[in-house]
Amino acid sequence: MPPDGKRNEYVNHLPGEGPQLSELTGLFVLRPESVTATKGKDITFVAKVDSSNLIKRPVMKWLKGKWLDLGSKAGKHLQFKESYDRNTKIYTYEMSIIKVVDGDAGGYRCEVTSKDKCDSCTFEVSVQGSGDADEDAGELDFSEPEVDVWEILKNAKPCDYEKIAFQYGITDLRGMLKRLKKMKAESKKSDAFLKKLDPAYSVDKGQKIHLTVEVADPDVPVKWFKNGQEIKPSAKYVFESVGNKRTLTINKCNLSDDAAYECVVGEEKCFTEVFVKEPPITITKLLDDVHTVVGERVEFEVEVSEEGANVIWMKDGVELNRDTAGSKYRLKKDGKRHILIINEATKEDIGTYYVYTNGGESKAELEVEDKELEVLQNIADLTVKASEQAVFKCEVSDEKVTGKWFKDGVEVEASDRIKISHIGRIHKLTINDVKASDAGDYTFVPDGYALSLSAKLNFLEIKIEYVPRQDPPKIFLDTGSSGGKNNITVVAGNKLRLDVQITGEPAPTVCWMKGDQVLSEAEGRVRVESEKNVCSFVIEGAEKADEGQYSITVTNPVGEDKADLFVRVVDVPNPPENVKCTSVGEDSWKPPKDDGNCEIIGYTIQKADKKTKEWFTVYEHNRRPSCTVSDLVMGNEYSFRVFSENICGLSDEPGISKNTAVITKTGLLYNPSPYKEMDVSSCPKFTAPLVDRSVIAGYSAAISCAVRGNPKPKIIWMKNRMIIGEDPKFLMQNNQGVLTLNIRKPSLFDGGRYSCRAINDLGEDEVECTLEVRVLQEKGEEAKK
Repeated sequence: MPPDGKRNEYVNHLPGEGPQLSELTGLFVLRPESVTATKGKDITFVAKVDSSNLIKRPVMKWLKGKWLDLGSKAGKHLQFKESYDRNTKIYTYEMSIIKVVDGDAGGYRCEVTSKDKCDSCTFEVSVQGSGDADEDAGELDFSEPEVDVWEILKNAKPCDYEKIAFQYGITDLRGMLKRLKKMKAESKKSDAFLKKLDPAYSVDKGQKIHLTVEVADPDVPVKWFKNGQEIKPSAKYVFESVGNKRTLTINKCNLSDDAAYECVVGEEKCFTEVFVKEPPITITKLLDDVHTVVGERVEFEVEVSEEGANVIWMKDGVELNRDTAGSKYRLKKDGKRHILIINEATKEDIGTYYVYTNGGESKAELEVEDKELEVLQNIADLTVKASEQAVFKCEVSDEKVTGKWFKDGVEVEASDRIKISHIGRIHKLTINDVKASDAGDYTFVPDGYALSLSAKLNFLEIKIEYVPRQDPPKIFLDTGSSGGKNNITVVAGNKLRLDVQITGEPAPTVCWMKGDQVLSEAEGRVRVESEKNVCSFVIEGAEKADEGQYSITVTNPVGEDKADLFVRVVDVPNPPENVKCTSVGEDSWKPPKDDGNCEIIGYTIQKADKKTKEWFTVYEHNRRPSCTVSDLVMGNEYSFRVFSENICGLSDEPGISKNTAVITKTGLLYNPSPYKEMDVSSCPKFTAPLVDRSVIAGYSAAISCAVRGNPKPKIIWMKNRMIIGEDPKFLMQNNQGVLTLNIRKPSLFDGGRYSCRAINDLGEDEVECTLEVRVLQEKGEEAKK
């Protein structure tokens, strides 16, 4: 079936609705194809989605028409299957129709979404013949029921016509509207209208249309609405009032004007639907045949009758779009000109190329021949000495030609010593530090050509007597001194890395020691790492046990050198001991047993009221082991705690006073009775329910409710009875029992039943609401797409 000129780049939608997602991408690597099925037989449709560039797992929907989700019809007649290949990261989706019936015929759509990405494609099912299966097989039946559909259509709003037609199996929507318009239905008596709008109107794109009603009261005001939004007068929309007639004129109709309209007089309304017809796009300049050679650029160009029109390119029956073109082909639009570009032609590109519009087609042939290769510079024989460099070089006439190098018939592989390069038309093979084994016959073979270039490498061997250099070893620490003793301080838990530079010829042997123990480990927390001329001593996460005397000794046949160093490990101190209150107004503190291997520089003192049990700092950096705390409230009882402090910081734990300080009130004595806490435990109970809401797509929204209960209940949000997990689209908040679910930029897929459940040990409660997501149409033709 020839293409209709429409791309699968937009999600199908009802009249007046815009695209459902902002970003549409080529996620499909395999799309379902249209088929003609035999009644009573089974058919299966397969779609594949590439998830390698997706953040979230894709979600697939199978639909019939524009609105019927087939997932809800799964059963013995409709079966769905999903699988995933971890190696290719491709999801495979299958939909099977078991024992096809007449009602299965029609248009279908599969739609995949992942976060803010979406892709959609359509396919058709035709039913013919008759099998042995029962006509009533299956759960999904789209056959027309024994009802008066025309009576239903007469009483329905025009915006509901398409839904009703699909529900009752009427596939010719245009024909239905024409028949409905011609029917002489009995008009309901109206106090406001003498003549209402026709059920539907049709207009060519770019033309104007008049919508006229007659009202009973010539002075009554009327309002006009488009898709539920009031129309204001403008150059686009012109209102006329002549006697009892009220007319709305729509100038220069485009696809955005294809919508539902209504006229309102007081409490009464009349409805209609306007259909905008697009003229067919014709081809004004046909494709030309192309004859070229391998590697050359090819362009197929066609001109159409209107700018911005959609065209489809195909090769030998396969569509060339953004999914299949890849880097091989490039599609370009320039006003009315449409160009298919092949950057580098190969013999695989030979074939017939087609271009289609919804009003015409053109084709052309592409012939590709081999290109002859000319050798501009041949490779020459070489004679080199040991350790020298050998360079084979040749030049051919085509800079795009690639090739391979061979030695004695075996392909040469590039390495650190052997380099293969291709710059323009010149090909090079470079061999560094030549060895006797490199001698032999070398050949360059261009890819795709029956041609080879050969040369010979001769090795010239020269005997050289080598007297090795000898230098005594030498150690250089970071201070620049040689030998001696060095002190290094490191904080416990930190990493110590000491890099020591070593010289000497031949290379000296290095030995690290801690006291009398040799450190020979190359791995682990305490280790030695060696590189050329540098030896590193590393301690990962220093501990107090690592403190001590270390030494490094380097030796070679010429001599020896040695350096000593002392590693000191410091840490935060232990908390003070025996913290106690000796009397009201006078406290004191023994110093900690462990000062962290460095001097205690002070103490931090904190107090806490027994009533509030909150800690407040009284003194910081107090140097004495005692202090006097003032500003204590009479009648209160206080506890105290102290942190030790050295250069590494405060101790991890405080020393807490073993007794408390009671600040008594003179002459007052009160013996309070034991306090018995009241049992306030209760099961969850929603004090404010969720309320049904209708929101605009693309604008963030929120639904709220309130709950009480003790102990504090666990809150679970659900959409369509499915728990909402850690989805960044949703933000759940709980402020003093007020529960809020924020929905970031909702789309049509976010509509549905939302519920909130509260659970604790005493029971649970639940509330729910309905969220409707509407699309606000604002931008003409693009919103219609």
